[in-house]
Amino acid sequence: MSDHATMHAIARLVPEGSRVLDLGCGDGALLDHLIRQRGCSGYGIEIDDANVLACVRRGVNVIQLNLDEGLAMFADNSFDVVLQIDTLPHLRNAEVMLRETARVGRSGIVAFPNFAHWPNRLSVLRGRMPVTRRLPYQWYDTPNIRVGTYKDFEVLAGKNQLRILDAFGLEDGREVRWLPNALAGTAVFRFERD
Repeated sequence: MSDHATMHAIARLVPEGSRVLDLGCGDGALLDHLIRQRGCSGYGIEIDDANVLACVRRGVNVIQLNLDEGLAMFADNSFDVVLQIDTLPHLRNAEVMLRETARVGRSGIVAFPNFAHWPNRLSVLRGRMPVTRRLPYQWYDTPNIRVGTYKDFEVLAGKNQLRILDAFGLEDGREVRWLPNALAGTAVFRFERD
């Protein structure tokens, strides 16, 4: 997630002073922003060597870990907020990691490319997989293991006894609350255990 407007929209969901765990934190930009601008503390989890180094250079606490191995090192309710920003599509065990997010955090925030966004639908109608700013890869070389939609996450949350506290789409850094499944390239959910 490199778009600053998107980062700020997601950061606003994190209460000031929260203890945060950022799963798949990339170069640590979001966690660094939360620490500096919102008085948060916490850790990032990242597997990529270059991103781990970028986190260290930023002064962000980072643990190098493959998320497919789980979060057993963290006790229940260890964090106020657990973030999964653009992480779910890359995980083999996305549902398990969603439950782990709810276990180790009092609340969770998930954001991912919304496959049901209208340009993606149009591309599929034309017989091609979409290639967009949010889904920038050809179908044969994407790092995404799966794609999902805004509505798909609502169903997954219900199946896993997660209560959605807030949900909206993001398009060009703007919140989309009317028809987000069709009009937003990014789906954003804040949730807690039921």
